[in-house]
Amino acid sequence: ITAKTRTLLTSEVSGSILEVSDRFISGGIFSRGDTLMQIDTSDYDVALQRAEAQLISRQVALEFEKARAYQAKKEWAMTGKAESEAPPLALRKPFLSEARALVLQAEAELKQSKLKLSRTTIRAPYDGMVSQKLADIGQYLTPGTPLGEIFSTDVAEVRLPLTEKDLSMMSNLNQKSKIIDHEILLEGSINGSKGQWIAKLHRFEGEVNEVSRSQFVVANIADPYHLNSGSGTSIPLLVGTFVRAFIPGRIVKNIYKVPRSSLIENAIVGTVDETDHLRLTEVDILFSDDQFFYVESGLSDGDRLIVSALGTPIEGI
Repeated sequence: ITAKTRTLLTSEVSGSILEVSDRFISGGIFSRGDTLMQIDTSDYDVALQRAEAQLISRQVALEFEKARAYQAKKEWAMTGKAESEAPPLALRKPFLSEARALVLQAEAELKQSKLKLSRTTIRAPYDGMVSQKLADIGQYLTPGTPLGEIFSTDVAEVRLPLTEKDLSMMSNLNQKSKIIDHEILLEGSINGSKGQWIAKLHRFEGEVNEVSRSQFVVANIADPYHLNSGSGTSIPLLVGTFVRAFIPGRIVKNIYKVPRSSLIENAIVGTVDETDHLRLTEVDILFSDDQFFYVESGLSDGDRLIVSALGTPIEGI
């Protein structure tokens, strides 16, 4: 069992750690939006104040330049010429554009200052659990410093390797478009207690393993730790647990259950006709397990099969 989402938290800003949540510890459970860690904001408060002051200064400069541009238009109008004939400098258009650009730059710097200040608070991106704690109070951080590893607890996943034989016997699972929300049963042991959990097939991974020739299908388990449902009847399914999956097979009618000892070679069995003579009959084997073959065609009701070993099977003996 693996977590669907696993995240390595890193610092995006520099500074000393002032506070650490009691929940930010290995095994700690948190909710989305919870504050996990607080970094010193002193430098970023000052930077924000400077950015705000600079924006005000640039806005005032823009108002002054608008007034100058207005006065320039009036002066040009006194010449009696059309405004379209005026050079850009005469109407102070470049200066006005520069003032507006400086305001935009100041707004961007203010936005960046607010963004950096917000990043001093490390908040949980989702409901989850702490897997590993890598930083603590008093530590000085630089951008990129690892803080810890967390994983989500809303959904867990399990990868199931399926052979072509498995896929051929599953209900509609050979049609990959029909696997969504197909329920399966998981069984496993948690601290010595056996548990069962319902999972839903979610997706195929889309490739065949080069060594085992298996295809992997991924199943989702909702609320594996029972943090939202509050269910006390079943055991929480811990990340890292090994489980066995039981997937419903397709219903097959009119097949014959034949002991494995009756197979002579490949897909041939020995039958006995009305005159008690051996007939070598070729059959189509749909499926097999440790004890039986399940024959789809080649046999009829009432056929007598030889289930003991035949040294040298010869037609007609």
